[in-house]
Order: sequence, then C-alpha cells, then structure tokens
Amino acid sequence: MTLTREDIAKYPFLADAAEEVRRVNLEIQSLDNPELESIIKRAANRIREALENNPPRVSYRKRQEDIEIPSFPVAIIMAASSGSNYIKRRYALGEAIRAYNLLIEEEREKILEVAKAFNWRIRQVKDIIGNRRFDFALSFIDYLRNTKPFHEERFKLVNKPLIKGDVYLTKREAARLLQEEVRKRIEDKLNMEIRLKLPDRLLNQIENLKRKYAGYKEKRILEEAPKEMIYEAFPPCIRQLLSAAKSGQHISHLGRFTLTSFLLNIGMKIQDIVDIFRSSSDFNERLTRYQIEHIAGSRGSGTKYIPPSCETLKTHGLCPDFEACGNVKHPLASYRRRMRTFKKE
Repeated sequence: MTLTREDIAKYPFLADAAEEVRRVNLEIQSLDNPELESIIKRAANRIREALENNPPRVSYRKRQEDIEIPSFPVAIIMAASSGSNYIKRRYALGEAIRAYNLLIEEEREKILEVAKAFNWRIRQVKDIIGNRRFDFALSFIDYLRNTKPFHEERFKLVNKPLIKGDVYLTKREAARLLQEEVRKRIEDKLNMEIRLKLPDRLLNQIENLKRKYAGYKEKRILEEAPKEMIYEAFPPCIRQLLSAAKSGQHISHLGRFTLTSFLLNIGMKIQDIVDIFRSSSDFNERLTRYQIEHIAGSRGSGTKYIPPSCETLKTHGLCPDFEACGNVKHPLASYRRRMRTFKKE
C-alpha cells in the first residue's frame, strides 16, 4: 500500500515524511523567511498542545498537509533546542498519543504499513482465540521490546495468546504498541545535538516556550500526586526519612523538606506531620508548624512545594536504593507506580 500525502501528514515521523520535507527544500537557514511564519507558528503550537493537554496530545489538522508535514521537523528542532528534558518527553508523548488516536481509526492495512516502517515482523490474521477476535500476529521479540515500560496486566505476555513465536493482538493493542515506538523514535530525534545557528525568529519562539512552561513540570506532578496513603508504597527514601523522624534521629534540612513536602502532597494533614517530628531533640512546635505551613503553601508566597527529584536526593545522599524504584525520576512518580501495584494485589 502506498502512503498518501494525507497519511504523511498524519504520521510525519515516517521516512516518507523526510522525503516530502526534502522535496519542498525546507532548511534551517530558510526558517527566517517571513513566508514560512505559518509553519513556525504551527510547530510551536504542536509543542504547546503537548504541554497544555493532560494527557499530552497534539492535534491533527485535516487538509493542511503543506503546513502539517514541514511543521513536524521544525517542532523537533525547537523542542530539541529547548534543552528541557521535560519539554522533550512531553512533546514526544503528545505526538505518540496523536498517532495512536489516528491509528485506531485506520483500516488494518494502513496499520500494517506503519508497523513495517518500524521493521516489525507482523502479519494480518482473522483468528478467534478464546472468544476474542485478533487482527494481527506480531513477533514476540518486537512485542517484548515495546511492552517493557507497560504496567497494565493485559499487556503481560502471560495474558496474551502466543502461538509459534507470535503474539496475537487486536487493532487497538497494535496501535498502543505503535504509540510506544513513535514515542521512542521522537525522543531519539529530540536528543540530537543542534550544531547549526538557528534563526532569531526560531530562538525567540523557543525562549517563549521555555519561559511560559517553566513551572508546568511541578504543576503536573502536583496534579497527578495520589491523595491517599499506603505506607508500603512509599519509596525507600521516604520510608527511611520517616523512620528517622519518628525515632528522633537527626535529619538534614533537605531531608525534612523532602519528607514534609511528600507527605503533604499525598494528603497528610499538617497536624499529623507536626506530630511526626515531636521526637526530635530540637523540636519546637511553633517553628515546626510554621515551616510545614510554608511548604504547604498556606503561608508566605502561597506556593505548595513538591519534593526534590530523585537525582537531587541521590546527590545529597538521601537515596538509599536508587535501583529499587526503577526508571523513575521523582519520589511522587515512584509512589504512583507502587500504588498501582498494591491496588492490583
């Protein structure tokens, strides 16, 4: 099946899209041309949509191939040049979710064509196994590679039909795996080093994005923090700090801040946190309450703080077991993941 220009606009991460961009002779140096303003504007909007939507997603504009296709590589350049890992990850996921939403509406033949662009060993089937109809059979090696970050029970290999080395998938499941492929491919592009001097017009757009969304990372973590407590789901750093506080051991200023901000963000009351620190030899209830209320945002600037990142805790010797949390970068993210596991159990 031959991909149309409409398909390329839908899935601009494919090799055919790169050929299309080369055909229109779009180069970094030419982006200073006022005639390309609509492309630059759409590229910036792609990133904004990923940052502002929750979950992140980028829209698809029908019948605007002349803008949709070239705006994708420009958005890649802008996101990569931002130097912000948060912007990069968010944008990659936004484009991946967009691809998923488009793929689930496609015919099976089109999904097969996109899958082959990732060198998947996949074929169409019309098999019914256990009262379920399956649309594709995918090599279990390709399947495992893409489901590694997944935590849903339905994607565990033990819960999937596996016949002669192939995992059987529905159309929606195949699209979900392709979403992961798209995310990884775009993240790889975003990690490239931009060596060329970018036009001022593009640099100004990048700086505007960085300024506007500087606080979005903290806001998202705060919004997504689970407002319930299961002690067994606490990450090792928090369990260690909590144990030290209850036994009256000395805790550094950063350690107290980490423990307090974590407990506040999962819903613990201020009075209960005050009581945790009562065993400390230098406990002062008035001062302790004031500090906790300040971190909670009920005093001072009104900002509710979140704990430091895992990398910061590791640097200051407050992370007792970095490997135990897996590939997470924040204590609240670790807690969310552990909460899901405990709920399933």
